[in-house]
Amino acid sequence: MRRAGGARGRIPGVTGMDATLSFAQANFGQVNLGDKRRTRRLVKSVEEMCRHPGGTLPEKLNRPADLRGFYRLMNQSEVAHQVLMDGHTAHTRRSIKALGSGTVLLLHDATELDYTSKKSLKDHLSQIGQGTRQGYICHNSLAVRADTGETLGLSSQILHHRAKVAKNEKTWQKRQRQDRESRLWVEGAKSSGPAPQGVQCVDVSDSLSDTFEYLAFEVTQGRHFLLRARENRHLAKPVSGPTCLFEAVRQLQAVGTREVRVGEAPPQTTGRKPRPGRQARTTMAKVAFAPVRIAPPCKRLGEYTSKALDLWAVRVWEPVASEGEEPLEWILLTNCPVLTLEDALERIHWYERRWIVEEYHKGMKTGCSIESLQFEKIERLEPAIAVISAVATTLLRLRDAARAPDAETRPATEVVDPVYVEVLAAHYGKRLGPRPVVKAFYMHVARLGGHQNRKADGFPGWITLWRGWMKLQAMVDGYKAARLKNRVTCGKT
Repeated sequence: MRRAGGARGRIPGVTGMDATLSFAQANFGQVNLGDKRRTRRLVKSVEEMCRHPGGTLPEKLNRPADLRGFYRLMNQSEVAHQVLMDGHTAHTRRSIKALGSGTVLLLHDATELDYTSKKSLKDHLSQIGQGTRQGYICHNSLAVRADTGETLGLSSQILHHRAKVAKNEKTWQKRQRQDRESRLWVEGAKSSGPAPQGVQCVDVSDSLSDTFEYLAFEVTQGRHFLLRARENRHLAKPVSGPTCLFEAVRQLQAVGTREVRVGEAPPQTTGRKPRPGRQARTTMAKVAFAPVRIAPPCKRLGEYTSKALDLWAVRVWEPVASEGEEPLEWILLTNCPVLTLEDALERIHWYERRWIVEEYHKGMKTGCSIESLQFEKIERLEPAIAVISAVATTLLRLRDAARAPDAETRPATEVVDPVYVEVLAAHYGKRLGPRPVVKAFYMHVARLGGHQNRKADGFPGWITLWRGWMKLQAMVDGYKAARLKNRVTCGKT
């Protein structure tokens, strides 16, 4: 059975009929494009891209006929971004439903896709960055399992055009404008759909989502959410004195501690609060929590019912930071009850999973080179973005496979095409043994990508695994070509 690289095999979180389908067939095999031949071409193209996700389209589809076929497919009016994305998101929802129980985190975040070099698209794109570049604000919602961090797929993707706003725009005009960016958080959650019976879905996002409109939407729609607070909001019911959120939670006594991994961050020179860069480190942080009642803003900035919101706040902070580093502090807001320290630690764990969506954005750009697309028409570019966005989720699945609970006991040939195991085993000789397990297989793939497999090196990330997979794919391609040549030669003799 197969799994990685777009080959046939089990797909995370899916059982039953979908379990034996390839990634391409499971995600796009039922998409209606007006002609079954188009659907078959789509599936074939995605399978090829999963085998060769890196580089430009000619590198992904290195057979001229496959490349021409994909170009023709993207030129069909029935092939649109939303149609293709609906195929992928429907499969993601099936994967969530198949779990039957547990918690799934819907990680919401946006990234910029830069197509400034495509002059023919200038009138169809919007400003990004500081206004000197052209492209999309791509708002993604990525579903992952809360317990393992396993990627299930995108539950929503919105290609947003940043509006050109008049300098004298009134507050009421901004509130009514449908294309304001603050709506993306609501639209992303809405597009992700309801949670299936038995599974708890939690919308997780960073501080940019901290708008009262989004908080009120989540509460009134009966959704679960967790976000990092940015606004020092007024409290309708003060906690032990202070009338504002930050001052109130900072007076709370710590009820426990937790080791927190602080990720590396580049300097931020834009936005309301520019900040210096940050080195990755692990620190011991204190934890406190309390129920809070958030009052609606005095100035109405969005569309919502002006009622106070009963939430829970969790504070995570570093009493003393390393020299030259700013002390860590997260103030998290959620409508999931936090009644015990264990509840608070779980909410912190959920927030830490948010970094997976940032890894996904690296996968889109670094791994799949989504910004290298050279289409001259917007109607062809947007569906191609949908296809490559789906393919990018397979890069995270490389990491997921190596970290699965049964990775140390399950034979690698159950989740990977046996030819990949055969070629890797031949490359490393006796090191992998006669029946390598999943973890050993992927750790040696990581070695191809530059990982030394030492205890101090930690577990390989998706980028290292992806680099190794690309090298292994080239080895497999060479092996298949040599085997085919031998068969042809033998046939002639």
